[in-house]
Amino acid sequence: MSGLSLGWEAATTCAYCGVGCGVRMQPQGEGFSASGDPLHPANSGRLCVKGSALGETLDLQGRLLRPEIDGQPVSWPTALDAVATRLQATIAEYGPQAVAFYGSGQLLTEDYYVANKLMKGFIGSGNMDTNSRLCMASAVVSYKRAFGADVVPGNYQDLELADTVVLVGSNTAWAHPVLYQRLVQAKKLRPAMRVVVIDPRQTATCDIADLHLSLQPGSDAALFCGALHAMAERGRLDQDFLLQHTEGAESTLAAAAHWTLARTAHFCGLSEEQLLAFYQLLTDSPSWVTLYSMGINQSSSGVDKCQAIINLHLATGTLGRPGCGPFSITGQPNAMGGREVGGLANQLAAHMAFSAEEVGRVSRFWGSDNVTTQPGLNAVELFAAIAEGRIKAVWIMGTNPLVSLPDADRVRHGLAHCPLVIVSDIMRDTDTSRAAHIRLPALGWGEKNGTVTNSERCISRQRSFLPSPGEARADWWILSQVAQRLGFGKAFAYQHPAEIFREHAALSGFENQGTRAFDISGLATLSNTQWDELAPCQWPINSLHPQGCARLFSDGRFFHADAKARLLPIVPRLAVNQPTENYPLVMNSGRIRDQWHTMTRSGKSPRLMQHISEPFCQYHPADVSGVVAGDLLRVASSHGWLLLRAQPDALQPRGSVFVPMHWNSLFSQQARVGALIEAHTDPLSGQPESKQMPVNIRRWSAAFQAELFLRGAQAEPPAVDYWSRISQPGVVHFVIAESRLPADWLTWLNKHVDLGGLTCQYADLGTEGFHLLAWRDGELCLAFYAHHQRPQPERQAVVAAFSRPPVTAAGRLALLSGKQEEGKPASGPVICSCFGIGEGQIKRAVAQGCHTVLQLGKRLKCGTNCGSCLPELKKLIAARPLSRAAGEGQ
Repeated sequence: MSGLSLGWEAATTCAYCGVGCGVRMQPQGEGFSASGDPLHPANSGRLCVKGSALGETLDLQGRLLRPEIDGQPVSWPTALDAVATRLQATIAEYGPQAVAFYGSGQLLTEDYYVANKLMKGFIGSGNMDTNSRLCMASAVVSYKRAFGADVVPGNYQDLELADTVVLVGSNTAWAHPVLYQRLVQAKKLRPAMRVVVIDPRQTATCDIADLHLSLQPGSDAALFCGALHAMAERGRLDQDFLLQHTEGAESTLAAAAHWTLARTAHFCGLSEEQLLAFYQLLTDSPSWVTLYSMGINQSSSGVDKCQAIINLHLATGTLGRPGCGPFSITGQPNAMGGREVGGLANQLAAHMAFSAEEVGRVSRFWGSDNVTTQPGLNAVELFAAIAEGRIKAVWIMGTNPLVSLPDADRVRHGLAHCPLVIVSDIMRDTDTSRAAHIRLPALGWGEKNGTVTNSERCISRQRSFLPSPGEARADWWILSQVAQRLGFGKAFAYQHPAEIFREHAALSGFENQGTRAFDISGLATLSNTQWDELAPCQWPINSLHPQGCARLFSDGRFFHADAKARLLPIVPRLAVNQPTENYPLVMNSGRIRDQWHTMTRSGKSPRLMQHISEPFCQYHPADVSGVVAGDLLRVASSHGWLLLRAQPDALQPRGSVFVPMHWNSLFSQQARVGALIEAHTDPLSGQPESKQMPVNIRRWSAAFQAELFLRGAQAEPPAVDYWSRISQPGVVHFVIAESRLPADWLTWLNKHVDLGGLTCQYADLGTEGFHLLAWRDGELCLAFYAHHQRPQPERQAVVAAFSRPPVTAAGRLALLSGKQEEGKPASGPVICSCFGIGEGQIKRAVAQGCHTVLQLGKRLKCGTNCGSCLPELKKLIAARPLSRAAGEGQ
């Protein structure tokens, strides 16, 4: 792949997860369509449903298009002067430690570099951290402790070459679907390959598992210590490798020896037979990869869990060769790029820390005598310092901490009382931007131009193919303009992002001589044109590796001073937070299939809202009495409460519940999961515990539940006890509930929506509910369905009626009932988001003889694009009547 476009086809990189898929954007009508780039090594043309829907998220609705001060539009010079003047005044009165920057894995590397340089190199404060602290900080610390550098040793191809792939704390099928599909295909091509899934929950990822270990939440470190001891007992350790290339093996193996089969089984809540099966798979596998993610990292002992995984690979010599290695996969498109430039508060720049030697080196390179000499506050500490009044000014870029951080209500309170809050974002109204004194309009995906680095160290170009909307500007430009006003003009005179990249690359190689893993100095002389045409490449890229390096440590040399890796003794422990009498259940939070982070982008796509459209709480039916699917639940911790849709599931482990992380206050009234989570962090990484918060749940009594559809693109949510917004094409759709039944439905509706000038058609169902359609000049303007229990109108039919209203009386009557016209079967809830295929369509196809996913794909196309719906398709096939299935053969 080279160049910006092939024909009129923009080649860029996806805006979502850390897989870093190549995307090609093509004009289609008035917008763009997305397809996978067949030449990009991460995805070879595949895209998940989120990536496929990127073209649906490019509209300007809700965008911040002009700078604002105190909610009033101002010019760029006025806004930039205000930022610089207020920051300067804060520093003059309170010192540089009273200022903080908070970035995001959504920033491009060039943006990140300028922000980090300004804060740590010229303002002189280490208080530059990022939301990546919430997803992979524990992995960073463990890699550095083990290898002497923050480096993922392998690549995606290793997952396809391994004899066994161990997936730990990762619902890969939903969180990293393209990588999961690569694994699915590899398993088909190599039937002897084995997949182990280690997760308390039975997720979609278990669809291809040969072994699923549903362990006690938080017990992962004990599992891997037990595996290390078992490998030692079985003679599976690589003694030559340990002797020649490692330190610390003796004490680490002694600590692991405590984790006998019986002790490990008891601690992890597994049977001895399950453990023996796991150990046997590892014993029989010459090569294996452990892929781990948030279920490991997001823990108050996340570093220990990561370290236990790395210990096992070092002790068995399973790294540095094909099909091997401990592989931490990141959550965001440029979390790795942020690590490279020093975006974490405990990093200086280019993977350097704060030793006197490193500070001196960076000072010489940047030409600054004000480089900070010590780490700053990490994310949780930083926002605690804001709440305590120690941080007087904060600049938040491209992230929504009022939703994503733990103890989110304390974060909200802190920002409300902070003297200066600056927010750079693409959206005008977010939970966080509401607290801003100064809003700065940033460029979004498709508009900005730079580089990102994915989870396998592959640097890719993210190219602009859209014009800059309104007065939005690149983050690097905004930061540089402020730096110039602060008096640092010479060091921030950038005119093009390629200049920033060249400087970043040069710093990575400055006084390096092979002592630091991160080195892309081979790219430091790229011209602007060469940078623009840069093909994906894996670092290091230098004189030793001019074409990049797919796999590290094949020579057994690491980045500690003695070139040896470190094994470290681990003492497994459970989470700080444990269930109590008042809060007897443990809440686990995470991603769902079709949404992304706090929904700023993905929530705009109607397609991505159809599979799971409301925030929910998944629980084992035996843990909660008196609740059925569709009820509303009050989920409470010692820090707050949420209102969520009840989703009983017998596959959910007893004693635990799952709540998605995505919903913010623009999409649901009371569903910010961060508001429930206590800010316990790992003592080494500062990463918060987001998987184990004690909660209680009980049924929330609703007098009625309703669905409200309104013509148009914007409407304020009704003032009711519960509401959630569902994106629909050309329609505003709310799901609502109230604890009191209206005395008169028409009066109630007029209070919340204006029925003036509309012709109303309604059905009063008495104690069962109330339906209403409102028309103007033959166009449907409003549809309302209220029931004592959760109403279930055929949503697709209702939405379609806003653009194609029924023309017959029978059609209008069916619409008033919330149903399809007679003769048009209901499609049901969407299962395949790629093609909009509903459960009803799939069940009918199964009843008509489609008894494999291949047959369903041929008839309906479901499951033939990203593959994320395949586990659900299999469940629907398996649920067909037993009498039909019994005589069908295999």
